This record gives sequence, C-alpha cells and structure tokens, in this order.
Amino acid sequence: MQDIPRDIVEQAQAGDMQAFQRIYRIASGFVYNVALRITNNQQEAEEVTQDVFMKIYHHLKEFQFRSSFKTWAYRIAVNTALNAYKKMSRFNRRRVDLDSVIDTQAVSKDNREEIFQAEERKEKEERLTSLLKALNPNQRAVIVLREIRGLSYQEISQILKINLNTVRSRLKRGREALLVHCVTLGR
Repeated sequence: MQDIPRDIVEQAQAGDMQAFQRIYRIASGFVYNVALRITNNQQEAEEVTQDVFMKIYHHLKEFQFRSSFKTWAYRIAVNTALNAYKKMSRFNRRRVDLDSVIDTQAVSKDNREEIFQAEERKEKEERLTSLLKALNPNQRAVIVLREIRGLSYQEISQILKINLNTVRSRLKRGREALLVHCVTLGR
C-alpha cells in the first residue's frame, strides 16, 4: 500500500468525505488482504475491513502524524484482524465458501481452462492458508507483514507496537513452525 499524502489525511480529518473515500480506495485492498491472511476467512476479512474503516473514520481526528498514515492503518488492520481471529477461534466457527463449489459437468469446454487455472490458484491459496494456520496469531501477523506484505522489521515493530527483537523472535519462531509443518506434510 502506498502511503496516503498528508494533505489528503488532513482534508479527511476536516470532514471532507471525498478525501476519506480516496483513503478508502487506496487502502481497502491492503486492509482486506491483511485481514484475509490473518483470519483465513473471506467473510470475516470483509467484516474486518469494514470495522477497520469505521475505526479509521471515527478516530481520524486523533491521528497526529507521529507515524505515517500507512503504519497507523496497518496497526488498526492487524489488531482488528487478530481480535476477529481470536473471537473466531473461541467459537470455533467454520464457514463454507459455496462459491468454491463448481459443477464441472455443467461447464462448457471453453471455460474448462479458466476453471483449471482458478483451481490451481485456489490450491496455492489453500496451501498458504494451511501454512498460516500452523502459526499462532502473533507469529501469523509478523509473517504476513514481513513475507507477504514485504514490510521492514522496523515497520512491523511500529505497526504492532512491539520491540524490534520481539519482531525478530516471532519471525524466527514462525519460520521454524512453518518449516516443521512443511516437513510433517512432506512438502
């Protein structure tokens, strides 16, 4: 996600809805992707995205530019997604994605290649989801931010409000857990 220019944030803080909509357009895809990686659930990621932007909207006037807007938004997204994941785990909810069910007999020959490619993407996504599920929420957050979003250790430290050594430690333990999981699965 690109950082939001200060003038746009200030306009949104002053109540300019077009400026806030611009912030939403720039940041919503990122927020959704972070939420999806942490919650492993499309519907929950959509809800988290909505919650994040409600929080941003309601607390925007409190943002004081001590960090970049990007860092502030990351922090809200990660914390909201982690809370949602913990809540999901507590209730042990499982949702079925009906969109993933394809009736191959009803599909025309022209669409079979497209479906094959979609299935390959889905398999890769499922493997990634399986790997991320092997991690605890704290490890998952740092792995997503570092390995998938490409953030620096310093940015992760700021977003999660944790010590730089804690970032390193969680990444190390998370990577070790992923390695063990891969070896166990024979991948």
